[in-house]
Amino acid sequence: MNTLGYFLPQVWFGILALFLFLYVMLDGFDLGVGILSLTASSEERRGILMTSLSNVWDANETWLVLVGGSLFGAFPLAYGTIFSALYIPLVLMVFGLVFRAVAFEFREQARRKFFWNIAFGTGSFIAALGQGFALGGVLAGIKVDESGHFIGQTWDWFNLPSVLVALTLIQGYVLIGSTYLIWKTTGELQETHYKTAKISAITTLIGAILITIATPIFYDYAQIRIFSAPLVYIFAGIPVIAVVLIFLLLRSLNVKAEKTPFVWTILLFLLTFIGLALIIFPYIIPTQITIYEASADPSALVFMIIFIGALIPVMLFYNIYQYIVFRGKVTVGEYGAE
Repeated sequence: MNTLGYFLPQVWFGILALFLFLYVMLDGFDLGVGILSLTASSEERRGILMTSLSNVWDANETWLVLVGGSLFGAFPLAYGTIFSALYIPLVLMVFGLVFRAVAFEFREQARRKFFWNIAFGTGSFIAALGQGFALGGVLAGIKVDESGHFIGQTWDWFNLPSVLVALTLIQGYVLIGSTYLIWKTTGELQETHYKTAKISAITTLIGAILITIATPIFYDYAQIRIFSAPLVYIFAGIPVIAVVLIFLLLRSLNVKAEKTPFVWTILLFLLTFIGLALIIFPYIIPTQITIYEASADPSALVFMIIFIGALIPVMLFYNIYQYIVFRGKVTVGEYGAE
C-alpha cells in the first residue's frame, strides 16, 4: 500500500468522526428537547421548548447530510454494506426525522396543537431509537462475503447489546437536551430541567457502565482491543475521566449553574466518541472491512478533501454565528402569540 493510500483513509476516518460527533452533539439536544416536550405540563411550556429550537435545528441536521455524503464518497463499499444491513433502523431514523420536521412546521399553524405536539415528540424518540439501533448494529459487526457485500439477515442488528445502546443513547439525548434547556430557560421550567438532567445523567451513567461491561463480553474483537497494550492503559483511564465528568456535571446541577452542565455533557459525549473510535479503528465495519479496503480511489479522496476543506469553515462559521445571534434566554414573551 502506498503512502497516500494509507494516509488518506485515516484522514477521512477522522473527518467522518468529526461530522458524526458534531451531528450527535448538535442534533442530539434537538432530539432530547423533542423527547422532553412529551412531558411538558402545559402548552405554554411546550411552546417555549419549541421556540428554543426554532432558529437552530435546521442547521444542526445539516451535519447528518454530510455524514451520509462523506461515507458515500470516501468509503463507498462501507456505505452500501451498512445501508443494506441496517436498512430498518436507518429508515426508522429517517421517518422519525421527517415526521418531527413536518410536525414542527404544522404545529405553528394549527389551532389544535395536540396531535402535532405528540408527533414532534414521538418523531424525536423514533429518530433517536433508530440511531441507537444503527450504532448497536455496527458495533455488533455485519456479516459480509469476500467482496464485502452484506450476506446476513434482516434482523441481525436487533440484539440485547443494540437494545442497550439504543436506550442509553436516548438517555444521553435527554441529558444534553435538559442541559440545553437549563441554559435557555428560566424560572420553574428551568428548575424542572435541573431535575430531568440529574435523572438522565444517572440513567445514562448506568447504561454506559452496562455497555462497558457487555461490549468485551459479547464482542471478542472489542475484548482484544481493550485489553491489549498500549490501548489497555488508555481504556483504563477513560472510565476514570468519565466518573470525574459525571461528578462535575452533577455538582454543577446542584449549584444551579446554567452553562457548565451543557459543557460537561458535551465532554462526556466526546469521551464516548474517542472510546468508540479506538475500539473500531482501523475497521469501518468491525471486524470485516477496514478503512483501507472500503476507501475510494486516492484521487477521489483528494478531490473531496479540497471541497470539504472549503465547506467546513463556512458551516462552522454559520453554526457559531447563529448560536451567538440567538444566545439569549427564551421567555414567555417570545412565545406570546402561541
